[in-house]
Amino acid sequence: MSTVLAEQRRRRIAEQVRQREVVRVTELASQFQVSDMTIRRDLDVLARQGVVEKVHGGALAPWRSAEEPGFDVKQGLQQAEKEAIAAVAASMVPPGSSVALSGGTTTWTLAGLLRHRSDVTVVTNSLEVAERLHGAGPAGRVVVTGGSPTPSRSLVGPLADATIRSLYVDLLFLGVHGLDQEAGLTTPNLAEAETDRALLDHAGQVIVLADHTKWGTVGLGRIAGLDRVGTLVTDWGIPDRARQVLAREIRRVLVAQPLGGEG
Repeated sequence: MSTVLAEQRRRRIAEQVRQREVVRVTELASQFQVSDMTIRRDLDVLARQGVVEKVHGGALAPWRSAEEPGFDVKQGLQQAEKEAIAAVAASMVPPGSSVALSGGTTTWTLAGLLRHRSDVTVVTNSLEVAERLHGAGPAGRVVVTGGSPTPSRSLVGPLADATIRSLYVDLLFLGVHGLDQEAGLTTPNLAEAETDRALLDHAGQVIVLADHTKWGTVGLGRIAGLDRVGTLVTDWGIPDRARQVLAREIRRVLVAQPLGGEG
């Protein structure tokens, strides 16, 4: 009987993942009135079957190289890691600088730390970043590129690219979908890859913000090789093997630590 119940529960979990794109261990445990450990075992089984992709605290619908998850799906994932990465990134922004923030939930987190910096000009092709900065400290110092929105609410296409190519910024903080030794920096959206390349070409320093789950992920569109990255800011979960590879390929790798000082 317990095996049958477990199979039924896993089918229902799989259906929720298909419908919602993301599920969390604590919510599923409460819904099915079982322990967090039981749900984690269920997710292990579903991950081995290729039904879900496990992430810290839950699971996602498995993404393919050309599939682009929406902003809301990604926003609640690896929150502690993104906050730690953003804190390191914010400390790298000197007064009087111009900064470009690409689309992504980590750059959105960084925007929250820059929103009261009246001494910084921000250029962005992200609607989410622009909305977070609107009405805050850098009023009048936020430049939005224009363009056509992607599922992750990044503005891309000829209008965005032309705007970016008319500007030059001191620092670019680039969020990526994937980070891989062979493929380099990638995204599922081909138009976004082109816009990101324009950002790379018009920035004095290129700083990639990528939590550890991005390592080994490859999207359809290649943005650039790892050799185009001046600095990578990642987190404490990055595997040792990845650290070794990244240290060889990228000039500067910074590993953010938990903001609470633990770990």
